[in-house]
Amino acid sequence: MDPVAMAQTLGAGLLSFPVTHFDADGRFDEAPYREHCAWMLEHELTGLFAAGGTGEFFSLTPTEVVDVVRAAVAEGQGKVPVISGCGYGTAIAVEIARGAEKAGADGLLLLPPYLVGSKQEGLAAHVEAVCKATGLGVIVYNRDNAILDDETLAGLCDRNPNLVGFKDGVGDIELMTRVYARMGDRLTYIGGLPTAETFATPYLTMGVTTYSSAIFNFMPEWALDFYKSVRAGDQAEVMNKLRQFVLPYIALRNRGRGYAVSIVKAGCRVVGRDAGPVRSPLTDLSAAEEQELRALIERASPKALSAAA
Repeated sequence: MDPVAMAQTLGAGLLSFPVTHFDADGRFDEAPYREHCAWMLEHELTGLFAAGGTGEFFSLTPTEVVDVVRAAVAEGQGKVPVISGCGYGTAIAVEIARGAEKAGADGLLLLPPYLVGSKQEGLAAHVEAVCKATGLGVIVYNRDNAILDDETLAGLCDRNPNLVGFKDGVGDIELMTRVYARMGDRLTYIGGLPTAETFATPYLTMGVTTYSSAIFNFMPEWALDFYKSVRAGDQAEVMNKLRQFVLPYIALRNRGRGYAVSIVKAGCRVVGRDAGPVRSPLTDLSAAEEQELRALIERASPKALSAAA
């Protein structure tokens, strides 16, 4: 898909970041992963992000990333753009980018480099190397040790027409405002803070028309209803859903380091769509915590549990 068209498609609706399925021995389990992608694609989506943060990109080998992407592409059959996770150091990121392109991905989500901090010049060189290595549309994930300022981002966009998206995982309102004021509709903007639903309404006013919903993995109808309430400006309904589910969900997530992914896999188990365990160094929720999550899901979306029965 043309990078610009791909980015415009993503910005028009809700995005899904499927978990990656592992068997009891921690190996990628393709059949249930493809089944899960197919189930998600039965709902209204504008993009499928394979091997992203929710998909445990950080625990996959480069070869596994490509395997996961290939499975998502095969299952998606062109229904929506498939975006591959990409990252680590520049050499590995370039290798993943080329592998994802061969596997049929429509774009790349470039996550922060592994561990190291660097100056703006170094970050720009990293992003540009990935952009130059592929014809795919690239979305930069601004977070942690990879925070581009608006000037650096503008220069990258000038030199790389396939840099088409900006995903914010920082929550710096001033920076986001500067980026949008400078770049306007040159980029598609994606909300990428953990549990992005919390920030969806204020970010919409800054041009962030979509976000990555991890909750979609186990409550897709609820996630879509929430997104539609945000886009319709129904603040009362948005706040009701935040109070009823999102805020207590966040409180449960915050009990354990690394639970941002673990709680999503727990949600999948609760609704009868088991994706297996998380890989170490992450840990799964305790049995008691999973029961608390079940109660939250039952209150917010009884339909999700009835489907699992």
